[in-house]
Amino acid sequence: MATPSLTLVGVGPGDPSLLTLSAVEAIQKATLVAYPVSKEGEDGIAAHVAALWITEEKRRLPLLFPMVRESEPRQKAWKEASEKLVSLVMEGEEVAFLCQGDVSLFASASYVLLYIKAHHPNCPIRLIPGITAISAAAAVGEWPLSLQNDHLLILPTPNDSESLKMLLDDAFRSNTVLALLKLGRRWTWVRPLLEKKGLLNDSLFAQRVGFSDENVLLASKVPATDRPYFSLLLIRQSWPETLP
Repeated sequence: MATPSLTLVGVGPGDPSLLTLSAVEAIQKATLVAYPVSKEGEDGIAAHVAALWITEEKRRLPLLFPMVRESEPRQKAWKEASEKLVSLVMEGEEVAFLCQGDVSLFASASYVLLYIKAHHPNCPIRLIPGITAISAAAAVGEWPLSLQNDHLLILPTPNDSESLKMLLDDAFRSNTVLALLKLGRRWTWVRPLLEKKGLLNDSLFAQRVGFSDENVLLASKVPATDRPYFSLLLIRQSWPETLP
């Protein structure tokens, strides 16, 4: 019989049809499906995305990953979740831990991976990548992320306008396309800044990509109001000289 293992599974940004074949296979093979939740009693976004393949005979395990700024409760949660997952594998469970988006990009699964590699290096573990919200947004918006000698920089949206101004200036000088995540309420001051710099029609706004209420459109069409946490912005300030 195969040795029980832990598989970290990226389930994509929200649309169940964007799960990879490998992700579906790992979920179907699992005897137990674990997934992160931000509060006790929640179902969790990743579990919702993969619900079609989490059949009734599978055990389900929500694991608390609190969305707080303080480091201590987050570290405690990572440790407790990781120890629980390892113990389940040792008990003979084939475990799939679901993660929204990709398992390596700003992902809860990355903290599980780092902890287990450091404290339980003999635990069999593998990773299955998932489609990112950035890639999904670019596809919906028919927006080339990078071409030829373009650079692509992915990072959380800066917390203040001065930092964003410097970032935009640096990106312009280096032919860098920006992918700014966790836009949310920052949009109230980001939009006026983009308008001042003449970049609204060079920026793609994406909100809740992959869900039924997704919204992907030019930034110029989005008013400066608070937006959901799962919002992002793609900014291209120049195009390569050689194009079709």
